[in-house]
Amino acid sequence: MSNLIETRTGVVYCNHDGVDLAGDLFLPAGDGPHPVIIGVHGGAWRVGMRQAMHVWGHYLAARGIAYFSVSYRLATPEKKTYPQAVHDIVAAVQFMRGEAANLRIDPARIGLLGASAGAHLSSLVALGTQSGHFLGAHPGDKYANVDARVKVLVGIFGVYDMLANWSSFALQMPGDNANDVFLGVTPMEDRKTYFEASPISYAVQANNKVAVFLSWGTEDDLVDVEQQSKPFMLALKQAGFFVRSSVVPFAPHYWTNDPIDEPTSFTGFLAPRLHRFLLERL
Repeated sequence: MSNLIETRTGVVYCNHDGVDLAGDLFLPAGDGPHPVIIGVHGGAWRVGMRQAMHVWGHYLAARGIAYFSVSYRLATPEKKTYPQAVHDIVAAVQFMRGEAANLRIDPARIGLLGASAGAHLSSLVALGTQSGHFLGAHPGDKYANVDARVKVLVGIFGVYDMLANWSSFALQMPGDNANDVFLGVTPMEDRKTYFEASPISYAVQANNKVAVFLSWGTEDDLVDVEQQSKPFMLALKQAGFFVRSSVVPFAPHYWTNDPIDEPTSFTGFLAPRLHRFLLERL
């Protein structure tokens, strides 16, 4: 393990619809080439910032794995961002692969890590691009023709079935459902969009080249793991994916920005288990 980390903040990876999208890059010491994880923050597709995922950049880069924590377009009541936010994460993967030589990155060892809504976006990209979905939206991107497939997916307390999540949110937060804000429609208006925007819909044999690590807490108070992580994991296994899981005792929803070196922290519990998975599969 090395503490010599190079940090590059505000690295613009694309411009979509006039918006510069950037990430913060944590590079390990040495010439590499290093494997890389692209980190995608949560926030119900409407809020959040890439800086919330920086703890993983420091942790992974010190252990030889580069980390690129990215921003993406966020939804508002006036503007949906599906599938635009998915296209943003596709562009982040293509940028990492296209710039691999300049950044000391191994283009064959790229993964995605997302938390909550970020796990949803990461899963759509990791699984969907295996079978050609969510590609070609921005032909003007510098690396639009670069392969967008990844080797591993890490989903932490994620949303994987949008219809089930809409129903859950309708009970918890009536009148302010983040799912239809993000998608621009309710399921009563368009069930097809909810199916196409659900990562579980892509948990099929044709897409099982990516290895998956899922994590959730036993006390998640927002996303129902019985409707999300557990069914998603079962669907992945049935389709022949390599899947590992880490259930974090007593953890609620959204704790991935807690200090990893803090005694008894939820991130501290997850980190060595995740690291072992990445050493094996990335």
